[in-house]
Amino acid sequence: MEPETEQEIRNVLEEMGDSEPIITISKMSGILTAETALHPIEIIEKIRDKLIDEPWSIRYCLRLIPIQKITETEIDNIVKEIADMSNLILTDETYRISIKKRNSDVSSQEIISRIAKNIKNKVSLEFPDKVVLVEIIGDQTGLAIIKKSDILSVEKTKRSISE
Repeated sequence: MEPETEQEIRNVLEEMGDSEPIITISKMSGILTAETALHPIEIIEKIRDKLIDEPWSIRYCLRLIPIQKITETEIDNIVKEIADMSNLILTDETYRISIKKRNSDVSSQEIISRIAKNIKNKVSLEFPDKVVLVEIIGDQTGLAIIKKSDILSVEKTKRSISE
């Protein structure tokens, strides 16, 4: 269903003001990427609002994850970029590091330990204020420092509407 999903994403982004998004169907089944001129977290909020008003309007997308930076899948690059973004975690906030790897054999443990060295905040694995997200897809890695609620699960959102 990737072509249908691609068109759905294109339509939503165009409706929200980006007439030229770059949408790519990855080599991994069911994973698409979208580059947009719009702010990734604001897009998620707008799509969530759209889902609440018109649950039928999103049929193919299942999960939307806002990515703030893209880098090559090299541990030094990942650690440097996250260090540059670490000011997104406020002084009193807790965090956790979440890594999703697809088509890569870089060491998750090494990435976690090297990122953690640069962040002085407390860690909370269960209820973090922020999630340091490392999404590895082959030789490209998407990075974000976001609240857990910034990741949109379409099915959960639709279920919450009906409850």
